[in-house]
Amino acid sequence: MISATALRKIGDIGDGAQTARRFSLATQRNFSCEVARLAVRALHAELCLYPKPGLVSPVDSGSHTDMDAGTFMRSMFALRHYFKKICLAGWRDASFSQLKKLGIAAEAAMLKATHGVNTHRGAIFSLGMLCAAAGRARAQGTALTPAALRAVMLIRWGEELARHAGEDGSTPSNGLRVAARYAVSGAREEGALGLPSVFDVGLPALLAARKRGATVTEERIDALYTLMAHISDSNVYHRAGPQGAQIVREHAERFLAQGGTAHANWHADALHSHQVFVRHRLSPGGAADLLAACCLVQSLAALEKA
Repeated sequence: MISATALRKIGDIGDGAQTARRFSLATQRNFSCEVARLAVRALHAELCLYPKPGLVSPVDSGSHTDMDAGTFMRSMFALRHYFKKICLAGWRDASFSQLKKLGIAAEAAMLKATHGVNTHRGAIFSLGMLCAAAGRARAQGTALTPAALRAVMLIRWGEELARHAGEDGSTPSNGLRVAARYAVSGAREEGALGLPSVFDVGLPALLAARKRGATVTEERIDALYTLMAHISDSNVYHRAGPQGAQIVREHAERFLAQGGTAHANWHADALHSHQVFVRHRLSPGGAADLLAACCLVQSLAALEKA
């Protein structure tokens, strides 16, 4: 865990009301609309990526029989206002309980749009917190760098996120049930630690691939496999237990050991993994949500430079 002292050196965390007043309401709304657009674009980027083992894409529905690319598109459309609202809430120094209420409402909107199918529950949390952190950072005049976004998230909401991670909830999600049964981490634990799988695993993989000249698709495939190799994905455990999780980890580690997308046959290898995952009904949706979060962090950093 990064210490609070070290985090504060990254950005000046000032009085919320005072810093928010430096900007007009129109400026706040325009910024929040742009962040929401980037969040939806990040989800769309993850959806369109192919081949990605067991996951829904415009090509096929992967390991799923209850959803397809159209389901995901309806979900994204339903979430666009949520990302704007939670960015504005972060700008205005909202408490985590206020952010949580927005997330609960967003989940209800998602389920209504998808007729009860959970397409983006993990993304509602991770991308929502990033949008809130972007709003808080901009209100304070802090650059939207990855380090600053993580610092703002932990300094402003870290204690509340830690308490949230320890809550059982009156109606446990599949992720909480899996965590209780197999002692694996999930979105709540990720949030309490400032999304380490995003900032310490996924983003470095994206940057390493970019440095060697990979295409955008190759960057994201490498990041997805890196996340699959590192995280205990509650989606996989829920569908296939520890045995399924072992298959996911072995495929991811083998893909990376061969050089990832730098290997000449990476596309065929990824397609083979996709076929195996579909056969075993494996769907690393947690890794996919975290990949979308990585894409959003990248876009926010680029927005700062524009």
